[in-house]
Amino acid sequence: MATPLDEMSDLEKLESGLLELDPSPIDSPELPSTPKDFPTRRSTTTNSLGLNTSTTHSAIWYLARLHKYSSYAFSVFATFHIANTSLIPLLTQSVPASEPYLLLTRPYYQGFPMEPLLVTIPIYTHVLSGLAIRVLRRNQNAARYGDAHSQENKAVFFTHFWPKVSGIAKLGYPLAVLVTGHMAINRWIPRKHLGGSVELAYVSHAFARHPIVAYAGFAALMGVGVFHVTWGWAKWLGWTPGQVVTQTGYEREVARKRRWYAVNGVAAGVLAVWMAGAFGVVARGGEALGWVGRQYDEIYRKIPVVGRWL
Repeated sequence: MATPLDEMSDLEKLESGLLELDPSPIDSPELPSTPKDFPTRRSTTTNSLGLNTSTTHSAIWYLARLHKYSSYAFSVFATFHIANTSLIPLLTQSVPASEPYLLLTRPYYQGFPMEPLLVTIPIYTHVLSGLAIRVLRRNQNAARYGDAHSQENKAVFFTHFWPKVSGIAKLGYPLAVLVTGHMAINRWIPRKHLGGSVELAYVSHAFARHPIVAYAGFAALMGVGVFHVTWGWAKWLGWTPGQVVTQTGYEREVARKRRWYAVNGVAAGVLAVWMAGAFGVVARGGEALGWVGRQYDEIYRKIPVVGRWL
């Protein structure tokens, strides 16, 4: 029969491994005695872009704001440009009658310093910051879900860990190419060979001489551009379907569909008005005659790649 622990001698307890010890606290850090002694917790919040808005900001935080606010500046230019090249011709129903308005407003966005501030710098900033954000997020994903510095991850840099490409971004990449081509044909090449800017008659001449290329190019530029900008502004304002947060279940789905139709409806309306002025008036302005027409043809032949066939 086992002997009770209380009846065993200290030697017997030691030999049996049943040594009774007095209770004592283990070593632990001392806790503050008052709430004010607790370390202050830095408050953090998350904005609509999913970025941490704490006191210490990451590189993505700054790049996201450059990406956003650069679109504000370019939107100012785009508003003036669409008004001059589409809305005013739509109201006057005449290319010659619209030329004076283009000449009056051109110094405000085609001269120094407004052209760099509203066009060149915002475009480069918007595109490069967007690409930089994707690279940084890719590197973050690689660090979280795999060794970012391993040979395997370096070898598959273009296939793994990239964040999902949004619909806005899918429109933005081809738009960057289309805008660059538009600026080269209508701004850079004429300025290099003529020493200045061109008029609406230059665009009308292109539609008359090369209708397939002109209609296809402008339709792509306007279609992609309008939907990219409209959806981009909807995102900045918190109006996209994915930003519905108040409803749940069926109500949420209904709200998402309403926003989808609303944003696309606005984009379609803007596109229709822009095309009405561009295709309905400017494109029907006719071919430029004489020396002016020959100058325009010479500029078209200076266009890289396709110029030899124009």
